[in-house]
Amino acid sequence: MVDNSISSSIVTSLGAGSGVDMSALATQLATAQYEDRVTRLTEKSETLETQISSASSIKNILAQFVSALGDRVRAGDLSAQPNIANSAIARVSSPIGTAGSGSYTLEVEQLARAQTLTSPAFAGADTVVGAGSLTFRFGTATASGFTEDSGQTALTVDLDSGSTLADVARAINAQGAGVTAYVAQTTAGAQLVFKGEEGALNGFIVEAVETPGEEGLSALAWDPGSGGAPSRLLAVSGDASYKLDGLPMTSASNNVGEVAPGLALELTGTNIGSPTTIGFKDPTEAIGSMMDDLVTALNEVLAELLPATDALTGELARDPGARALRRAFQELASAEIMPNAPAGAPRTLAELGLSTQRDGTFALDTAQLQRVLEADPESVTAMFTTGVNGVYAKLYSIERAALSTSNPASLASSISRYQSQTSDVAEALEKVAEKQENLRASLASRFSVADSRIAASQSTLTFLQQQIDAWNSQN
Repeated sequence: MVDNSISSSIVTSLGAGSGVDMSALATQLATAQYEDRVTRLTEKSETLETQISSASSIKNILAQFVSALGDRVRAGDLSAQPNIANSAIARVSSPIGTAGSGSYTLEVEQLARAQTLTSPAFAGADTVVGAGSLTFRFGTATASGFTEDSGQTALTVDLDSGSTLADVARAINAQGAGVTAYVAQTTAGAQLVFKGEEGALNGFIVEAVETPGEEGLSALAWDPGSGGAPSRLLAVSGDASYKLDGLPMTSASNNVGEVAPGLALELTGTNIGSPTTIGFKDPTEAIGSMMDDLVTALNEVLAELLPATDALTGELARDPGARALRRAFQELASAEIMPNAPAGAPRTLAELGLSTQRDGTFALDTAQLQRVLEADPESVTAMFTTGVNGVYAKLYSIERAALSTSNPASLASSISRYQSQTSDVAEALEKVAEKQENLRASLASRFSVADSRIAASQSTLTFLQQQIDAWNSQN
């Protein structure tokens, strides 16, 4: 008699009836083989994404802050901006990087003028006027005479065969040098109008050289010393003349430029015998408000930067760009932002009351700010301009350093580096997934062969079981 327990052991040892899912087993084994590496790469990818998000957020809030500060400074209310009682006489402004004070009187006697000259009338703008060249010589021109300015170079304009009035105007304008032209449709017909630049020495005469067989340009020439019609001279060039605080001055242009510290003029009208007054608006109240806003904005940037660079928990604790930016803010209050300030004048934001707290944020001593504003308002306002030095220039330089992609230790370079590493990790994950799939397919194939052999053994076992059962029944 054959023991049933023996047959059961044989069947079990061969796997018959075990119900094993060979495909699932292959997947599980392949997954287990690469699980640690996939986990490490996934965690690395998540860390990089967090670093990219944090660094990008800091970069964006910094850029927005500095841009808003620049807009505020350029608006002009933080510096002593000039104002004029009679706005019809001149536009007043302060050149970049300057600050004005006090008051002035302005009397404009004459505006600078540009010479205007016309041609005889023609049938239309498309009338052919010949070929050759026109030469403009510059100097003092009146209806009765011309004195050339030897310091100015003559302008020669070449004209091709078949040139029309419109072609002449285009050719002159293409030179971009001292004279412009256009065709005016007048009651008399089409006339070419020449206009010079402002200033007594910017008058001009016109000389013509004609191509033989294509004459006609001489009609456009004009020289008062050679019979040029006075009626063609519509306006004579001249300098502006004005008095600042009663002192006579002249300018070749109505855009006079800086005439006193912090005061630039563009003359727009005359007021002979009725001087107007120019003064400067006191910006101290605006600066006090601006300093409050500045501290708030700085602390908003730090609200992103400080946690991200925390030595224990910050995702950017070891990032060179974030750490460099943090150092720049730590040094901001004491940084010398007005290196050329006179002795005794404020040179740092700390002197205006800005300080760094123990937690890394900023605070403002308003009493200190008020004392400095009262003692030296001109020096304080000079710190709030768009010049090469000052509050805006300093913060702009901090932003540029952080956003520079040429500096490997900048925040922008860190972001680029993290993005590159993210791509590398994604590529590594793809390769691991490919290897894992290859292993799974290999195991599945091998398990399939084993499964076929088990099936064949199962058939043999069934036959043996039947024989054993038959023997047992005979006994």
